Amino acid sequence: MALVYLNELEYLEDDFNGMLDFDEFDDDNFGFDMNGHFQEDIHAELLDYFDNPERQQNDTSSTEYRNGKDIQGIPWERFNYTRDDFRTMRLNRYQNFESLSIPRDGLEKEWKKIEKGSMFYDFQFNTRLAKTSIVHFQLRNLLWATSKHNVYMVHNYSIMHWSPLLQGCDELLNASGPVVPTQKSGSSTLNRVQICTMAVKDDLLVAGGFRGELICKYLNQPGAIFCTKLTEDDNAITNSVDVAQSPSGAVRVICGNNDCFVRVLDAEKFSLLNRFPFSWSVNSTSFSPDGKLLAVLGDSIDCLIADPQSGKVVSTLKGHLDYSFSCAWHPAGHILATGNQDTTCRLWDTRYLSESLAVLKGNMGAIRCIKFSSDGNFMAMAEAADYVHVYDAKAGYSAAQETDFFGEISGISFSPDSQECKLDPFTELLVLFGSSFFLELLMPVLSL
Repeated sequence: MALVYLNELEYLEDDFNGMLDFDEFDDDNFGFDMNGHFQEDIHAELLDYFDNPERQQNDTSSTEYRNGKDIQGIPWERFNYTRDDFRTMRLNRYQNFESLSIPRDGLEKEWKKIEKGSMFYDFQFNTRLAKTSIVHFQLRNLLWATSKHNVYMVHNYSIMHWSPLLQGCDELLNASGPVVPTQKSGSSTLNRVQICTMAVKDDLLVAGGFRGELICKYLNQPGAIFCTKLTEDDNAITNSVDVAQSPSGAVRVICGNNDCFVRVLDAEKFSLLNRFPFSWSVNSTSFSPDGKLLAVLGDSIDCLIADPQSGKVVSTLKGHLDYSFSCAWHPAGHILATGNQDTTCRLWDTRYLSESLAVLKGNMGAIRCIKFSSDGNFMAMAEAADYVHVYDAKAGYSAAQETDFFGEISGISFSPDSQECKLDPFTELLVLFGSSFFLELLMPVLSL
């Protein structure tokens, strides 16, 4: 396929517009208050800079970063304010989106004390040759790395493949028109699918749509193998998709929808195996590594653990103060991490579920994406914008590395390479993705 190189000027300008102007969400009144002159001056000055093609900066390399270049290539020395000034304003002005108005009094006492400043992953480079799109501002699972050389993302109506080796993107699937599945039994043709969530495991990619669609595709085959509309409900967003193994080893596709159902499909024939009802919209759902537990999170302050065979709730996890949108299991299977709009991630030990094991605090906004490294040594959590935190799981999550930049985050992903190359324990890659700004690669620090 032909490589697709995206326009760098559009790429940077779009993000600064998005970073400083939240008109599309003005009814919710979160993000920046653009009435202040300081913000308006920043907006005008940055756009004036990026409107001039001669002033555009190249992507930042690890050497340039070590020599003092900004991680995003922003030439702060040319503006009338520093990066620290902008960060202070951003922290003071940013309004985290909340669905509930439950008082947060006392939550601070639960926060785990974290030793920040650790360096688990070192910056390698960023690229503006790739770009993602966020369809729904609360859903940020739009990026997956299956190896150091293969990264998958959503851009407009397409699923893209990006190769660090080739430094370019090619289109894997285009859903802007009819998507015709190769498997006819149980499938249906879909049209103009807005992809709002995605998951990739081994050679199977699954994507969920804004109107309740599900698309399944094998990476080594052209087109989609299976397509369906999971529900005809008017508010039927497919909020969450996951690919996992049952206790028998069979591969399953798990979907969580706004119509309050979790659906489990067989990944061989893509037939519907189970349909579990809940009392609120399901925003995130995932099988435990052994396939014996099902985490269900959604428009509730409670998180649930259910039996994946019957859908019966076996545990209710209490502690969050708003709706949850992300969860991840530690590879060992005993720890579940849940991300919430109350700006925290809670860790739960499945052997002692009466209270959370730890409460990890974000800096600015909701925790919208959580991933564990395949060896279980690290956990990364992404806020809606600006911050990604990487915790040392071996050290009881008491040490963390913090990466900050400016822009909305569409996803984070560890590559699973450490499982493929046992002789080299430092092959795993952490990928961070700003929605319109850049893709950033971090590699493990070799001294670990």
